[in-house]
Amino acid sequence: MPLQTHADAVAIVTAAGQGIGESIARRFAKAGARVAVVDVDGTKARRVAADIEGEGGAALALPADVTSSSQIDAMVRTVAGQWGRVDILVNGAGGFDRLTPITGITDEEWTRVINLNLTSAFLCARAVAAGMMERKRGRIVSIASGAGIAPNPYAPSYLPYGAAKAGLIGFTKLLARDLGPYGITVNTVSPGTTATPRVKAVRDEASLKNIAAQNPMRCLVEPEDAAAAVLFLASPEARYITGVNLNVNAGNLM
Repeated sequence: MPLQTHADAVAIVTAAGQGIGESIARRFAKAGARVAVVDVDGTKARRVAADIEGEGGAALALPADVTSSSQIDAMVRTVAGQWGRVDILVNGAGGFDRLTPITGITDEEWTRVINLNLTSAFLCARAVAAGMMERKRGRIVSIASGAGIAPNPYAPSYLPYGAAKAGLIGFTKLLARDLGPYGITVNTVSPGTTATPRVKAVRDEASLKNIAAQNPMRCLVEPEDAAAAVLFLASPEARYITGVNLNVNAGNLM
């Protein structure tokens, strides 16, 4: 039986239907938290929630588009109505679906990627902030990326994505300062290239092998690695860690 470091905590995890978000949701459930599994794909959310409940955990599947403030607000109200509060928010939504230079990026594409990777975190944080401030406790952790810190010569990234993740890291620092007086910590985790279904759909096998060969540990990050970092930052042991970006990238960025 795992240590119940998050016993009875209420956690919202967005993009929890697969990949890193799914691993985070499962880890929180195993640590004793009640988990709202949020994903734009309701079928995926229900699958993960059913698995958690099948293993004895508590989960709530909530389909929601996290770029929509009305859907986010409704989702948070549902969680609070079910479990009374929100203790932890994990902003896991993000990503991109192709690699192209600036000359091929459309206005719509730019807006969509910025909204998914950055605006979604703002909207979700805003929706839970009042309750956390009233209780004077809370944890907000967002999934950023090394693409938001420095260009990687071995794995060219996508301009709107890198810009959004850089913005997310900056947003986190500013929000950490504003919410600190209320006992709320705000941090980001920046995984290296991670072996998720989305990444495998965007990059071919040769590219992934090349990326793994270039970092000091000669491997890709697994979703579980990022999930463990999030679990720690949301724990009581990390109560004085705020405004930080934790790299989980096998040494790719130092």
